[in-house]
Amino acid sequence: MSNSMTLPHNTIVEQAAPKQRGYWGSVGYRLRYDPVTMFFGCVVLTIVLAAVFAPLLAPFDPYKEAIIGRLKPMGWKGHLLGTDELGRDLLSRLIYGGRVSLLMGVVPVAIATVVGGTLGVIGGFGGRRVNTAIMRTMDVFYAFPSVLLAVAISGAMGGGATNGMIALSMVFTPAMCRVAETATAQVKNLDFVEAARATGAGTFTIMRFHILGNVLGPMFIYASSLVSVGILLASGLSFLGLGVKPPTADWGLMLSTLRQSIYVNPIICALPGAAILITSISFNLVSDGIRSAMDVRM
Repeated sequence: MSNSMTLPHNTIVEQAAPKQRGYWGSVGYRLRYDPVTMFFGCVVLTIVLAAVFAPLLAPFDPYKEAIIGRLKPMGWKGHLLGTDELGRDLLSRLIYGGRVSLLMGVVPVAIATVVGGTLGVIGGFGGRRVNTAIMRTMDVFYAFPSVLLAVAISGAMGGGATNGMIALSMVFTPAMCRVAETATAQVKNLDFVEAARATGAGTFTIMRFHILGNVLGPMFIYASSLVSVGILLASGLSFLGLGVKPPTADWGLMLSTLRQSIYVNPIICALPGAAILITSISFNLVSDGIRSAMDVRM
């Protein structure tokens, strides 16, 4: 008798079906296999972690001055990147400067996302009068170049880190409001919104449960791209003396104070600018990768 067993003809051998991914699972899958986004995401994560754990990573006190150690080259007495114009350790100031630069880049974007997103959803879902009142007010601010508007607002308020973040929030709010208003206008006439109206749902309920979830995606993508712009504008304000005040460690302020020593030690003078450039490019490329991963049409 044969040891082999023959399966009946009506027996169905089930094979494991491929795992079905949801929307966010598909987004995560595409991000994992995007080497550029993953690499620069690691760069952004490294910069953020270095700023958070600056007291543990900084080899020296970033505010301790040593006149006899001014503008020393890289590697001098343990100073890996040299010293600045007052003898302070440049590596420590770069690490601490990331705290201020990232804070002034992220906080205004977060404020603009909340304020501009709320106004945009209200303007997009409201009637014509509400839309006109909100959007024409935003257009007044949107008509000015971002840099000039930030400089004008910060200068009028007297400079400082807090006033700089307020100025940048006012600069970013109109653009975020327009993004939210456009996304809301595309969603508000779809079938599921009409069905919610037919069931007797109120305006606030529809905006909260049906509109907001479809608007957050475009807002998040645009907000992630604004972080790099915020870092550049914040550094520009500090460079012009309208941002943080000395002796606070900030990349833009460091670039301003070191520019007078460019003929003495040009490499040291370029380090704050390199930090701004690398951080801005990294945030831009990560934002572009997220946008591509979230675009279901691709």
